[in-house]
Amino acid sequence: MLLRRPLQTLTLPLLRRHFAAAAAAEALVSPHQAVDPLSPPYDYLPGHPRPDAKHDEVILAVPRASSGRHVAAKERKAGRVPAIVFEQENGQEGGNKRLVSVQSKQIRKLVDHLGRSFFLSRLFRLQVWSEHVGQGELIESVRVLPRKVHLHAGTDEPLNITFMRAPSSTLLKIDVPLMFIGEDASPGLRKGAYFNTIKRTVKYLCPADIVPPYIEVDLSELDVGQKLLMRDLKVHPALKLLQSPDQPICNIIGSRAPEQKKGK
Repeated sequence: MLLRRPLQTLTLPLLRRHFAAAAAAEALVSPHQAVDPLSPPYDYLPGHPRPDAKHDEVILAVPRASSGRHVAAKERKAGRVPAIVFEQENGQEGGNKRLVSVQSKQIRKLVDHLGRSFFLSRLFRLQVWSEHVGQGELIESVRVLPRKVHLHAGTDEPLNITFMRAPSSTLLKIDVPLMFIGEDASPGLRKGAYFNTIKRTVKYLCPADIVPPYIEVDLSELDVGQKLLMRDLKVHPALKLLQSPDQPICNIIGSRAPEQKKGK
């Protein structure tokens, strides 16, 4: 006669092995597992500036058959800005060049709203349409970085612009604007010293997915005679500084002479 063993005796070892395997699998996919910020895919780190979604905009363009001074003048008269779209390889201009024209009003609005330096450190979606802007066949839709923009010296009207395609795999050379904060708490400025700005942008080689819109420079602990260097900037570790780390970006100098009493 066969004797049946209790069910608990048969299943307990199996349950133990099951729970051990489940715990090991959970440890492998734990959300608290460390992620290497130097390896793709890249993402913005907490506490670092990231682009504000409210400024996202699609730049609309149409193809341009040829280049030259007369062609450019004709485009500007029609309310368009001559532009070029390049590929990019490790921060350098590459091939696959496309001649396009973009709307002058749209570029002027973006430059005026963001500021020239901030416009040149922000990624946009560029759509190239076969006919009038937003009409006909969509030839190309690509993420781009405005690399250069030439403005009229007197009116600030955009004269021409260069875009770089910016897929996730691309490294982009960017002059990132600096934003100075903490002036009110600076010991040196509270003593009446002067704040001297030496650099307003700093050049970095940036992965396209984590291009910083700006870099914050904290002045809250800066006293008279002290300075901040490029090495002091807090940026994503995947960004590569392309200038000397010992270059100063700002300092606190001198102090205001006390006002002489009236009558002397």
